[in-house]
Amino acid sequence: MFNWYVGLLAVSGVVMIAMAMAENRQSNVSRLINGILGPLYLGYALYLAFLFEGGSYLIFFQAFIVPVLLAVDFFRNRTPRQKLTATQKAWREHQRSEQGR
Repeated sequence: MFNWYVGLLAVSGVVMIAMAMAENRQSNVSRLINGILGPLYLGYALYLAFLFEGGSYLIFFQAFIVPVLLAVDFFRNRTPRQKLTATQKAWREHQRSEQGR
């Protein structure tokens, strides 16, 4: 179980670093979060793998929620959003005006 935890931390860290370095439409805040957390995850995995001498440790599976959310944000921003036609814009404006009554 320990080896799996360390491996998942390392993979999460490397993936977050790669997402921070990728040039796509993600926001600067998202890139910054990936750029900060990626090395932290990787560093903690390296610490556990090479410097940790045993004893007790806690496994926080909640720590893997953040990389998943950042990956979802990364791929969501990667796909271009479809532009509305003039007819679609007019229809949406009509619907909004009808709801306001």
